[in-house]
Amino acid sequence: MGLEFIYRTLRTTGIVLLIISPFLLYYFGVWPTLAVFSGGVWGILNLWFIMHLVRVTIKPGSVDKSKMIGLMLYKFPVLYLSGFFLLKVEQFNPALLLIGAGAVLGVMVLKAIGRLMLGLDLTNDNKQTGVQGVL
Repeated sequence: MGLEFIYRTLRTTGIVLLIISPFLLYYFGVWPTLAVFSGGVWGILNLWFIMHLVRVTIKPGSVDKSKMIGLMLYKFPVLYLSGFFLLKVEQFNPALLLIGAGAVLGVMVLKAIGRLMLGLDLTNDNKQTGVQGVL
């Protein structure tokens, strides 16, 4: 698994949020749906920034310091301040925001379990012996 796993996770999380939103809207109402959706979008953006910060800072050769500082200046104050303001919206239940933000982790765990069950990460040597490869 590489960066494509994270890209697929982000895309799948966005699709899952779009699919469950009408059902949440019907069963729970507008504000709980907006809380879960907003938390999910915040979680997607957070993982996206973490991924790009890691790519910029941990690589062979020189580190692009201007890009790293730009990502850090946007991620930490802007993203976390927006998360704080999401918590301050009276209509948003913090538990629902957490459910939305945790959707990224849930999708990632389910995708990893699916890859493990399907044996997609087995090497040729391990396929013959049945030994699992590294996730």
